[in-house]
Amino acid sequence: MVTATASKSWLVQKYGGTSLGKLLDTICCNIIPQYAMGHSLIVVCSAFSGSLKASGTTSLLLQCISYAELGVDAQKRLIEMVDLIKDNHLNVLEAFASSPTRVATCSQIYEDTVSGIKKECENLKRFLLAAQIVGELSPRSKDRVISLGEKLACMIVAACLTSTGTPAKPIFLDKIISSAFGVSIHDQVAALERLGPNFYHVLADQIGKQIRDCGQAIPIVTGFFGIMPDSLLQTVGRGYSDLCAAMCAVAVGAEELQIWKEVDGIFTADPRKVPSARLLSTVTAEEATELTYYGSEVIHPLTMDQIRDACIPLRLKNVFKPSGHGTIIYPSASNTSPTTPISPASTSSDASENYSPAITPLSSFMLKNGYHGAQQERRKPTAVTVKDDILLINVVCNRNTKSQGFLTQVFDRLERNKIPADLVATSERHVSLAVQSPADPGALLRLKEELERFGHVAVTPNMAIVTVVGHKMRNMTGVSNEILSALASAQISIYLISQGASKINISLVVGADDALAAMNAIHGEVLKIPTHREQENRFIPGPWLY
Repeated sequence: MVTATASKSWLVQKYGGTSLGKLLDTICCNIIPQYAMGHSLIVVCSAFSGSLKASGTTSLLLQCISYAELGVDAQKRLIEMVDLIKDNHLNVLEAFASSPTRVATCSQIYEDTVSGIKKECENLKRFLLAAQIVGELSPRSKDRVISLGEKLACMIVAACLTSTGTPAKPIFLDKIISSAFGVSIHDQVAALERLGPNFYHVLADQIGKQIRDCGQAIPIVTGFFGIMPDSLLQTVGRGYSDLCAAMCAVAVGAEELQIWKEVDGIFTADPRKVPSARLLSTVTAEEATELTYYGSEVIHPLTMDQIRDACIPLRLKNVFKPSGHGTIIYPSASNTSPTTPISPASTSSDASENYSPAITPLSSFMLKNGYHGAQQERRKPTAVTVKDDILLINVVCNRNTKSQGFLTQVFDRLERNKIPADLVATSERHVSLAVQSPADPGALLRLKEELERFGHVAVTPNMAIVTVVGHKMRNMTGVSNEILSALASAQISIYLISQGASKINISLVVGADDALAAMNAIHGEVLKIPTHREQENRFIPGPWLY
């Protein structure tokens, strides 16, 4: 583990691509320098993005991969796409350096960074043009392409910080796995299978060594952390930079891991869909994981697994409101007291009404936010979320298929077509599955054809999963009745219900057109949070006041 200086504790901050794309100046000139005054700081960067993920660097790089696989016929489009990526980053750097003072004092830093961006993009172009001749890329080669996004982001952030008087150094982790487990793919696969979650702890140690080499400069770490044996995107998925930030925090024993987004933290529902949604001061790690899986983009599910054993709290903060306290997630295994929200050394802020000072035990802090006892049980659910673009697949087993092998065969076909099931309900000869609509329409057609060998198959599109999350919710007497009653009052039909597999969520499949109404009904009737109109009506004076 890397040790901090005697006077400063470690703090890890992860910035998403959208935050960097919108507020690079604020992040590099205000947020990071102010926090660096009081902490030994590590910054983890995602690839730059725009308002939509489809226009972000990672999405453009995936488009480059698709053009490479189309062969030489798509050569012009490939070259144009790589040039677009290069120009996007050069424009970001030029906009930051537009100040005459910055250009005059730090021209060499910007020139070196521009040269580095051009060199990386030219290398990518040559690599993909060579791949066009073959017409395909291996998963590991795709990883190599995707890694460019985080590289370019870190080069720009490090240059911007250094040019404004905060020394920083980019750290590239694209070779971290070969450094830890050797260049042999066989050895890497064996290590991943043997170590399981501890695979990432070994990587954390390797990251710590590179952080140590930065000296007094702030390490600006790529969210992409290596070419995985079976592809990083397939093994970890999008959002891998959250996991990388967690490994950095474990490597240095950080006081806190901060993930900076464009929202204040975790809400009781999506505030864009439910106007009365409230910011949550804290949630449990299990709740955060469930909310992420069922539609709320909170944190990558593997992130909490890494910091739980190290007892490192995670805080979600808003780049638009740096002084806000956000939402803090304490690892379930933690027995420590809640710490004062970490603020920039040069600023101070008043505590919010939901904040308990550092001298208050953790149990008291959790109790104040609705978590009771050592098991942190709740008396009402914490939040409700929706996962869109769901298909409902119903399979009725025919008489020629043995019932004891029916489920095995169904799930074997799902695995073969790489279609994971989000929810499952079964009887002896009947199974209902809620699945995310696959990106490849052909996969669904193949699955349907294969399942029809065992019986009748019905696929219902345009569905959504509504999930109610609450820690130890299985023990909440009557909560299922409240949920069903709320949906019945709103005249919403339910196509599938799932609870038994999880202690902290109840999930229901409804029509996509009813998802918003279902979320609002549950938010008001089950979470007991009144709408804005109901809150306003409480303050309307009655005739008894006259």
